[in-house]
Amino acid sequence: MKKIVVSGAIILRDNNGTKEIFASQRGYGEWKGWWEFPGGKLEAGESPEQCIVREIQEELATTVEAKKILGVVEYDYPDFHLTMHCILCTITSGKLNLLEHEDARWLNRQSLYDPIWLPADRLILPEIEKLLV
Repeated sequence: MKKIVVSGAIILRDNNGTKEIFASQRGYGEWKGWWEFPGGKLEAGESPEQCIVREIQEELATTVEAKKILGVVEYDYPDFHLTMHCILCTITSGKLNLLEHEDARWLNRQSLYDPIWLPADRLILPEIEKLLV
């Protein structure tokens, strides 16, 4: 089975005392319309943290700081095995412009499970929920 290694950005912000994370809706491919954490494939010689900084710049025209790896998700999709490094990030500059995604939203603890998440992304939600208190 094909193996794909990616980094996903768990972008955290404080919105007037309410912690929120950023979610994006896929605008292309087989999983179009499903929700995910933005990010992408690691390039040769690239760390998960370097990957997420590059990917968020490419996808959202925004600079983030990779704080730490919150968790690593392993998931078997029908055509490939995914390893996703879920990296806690904060925005250092930019406004999260949707260059590849259909939609986006900020989610708090109450709305975290509302979107229809990609199966792999859903696996990290319990860890994220702990951040949103």
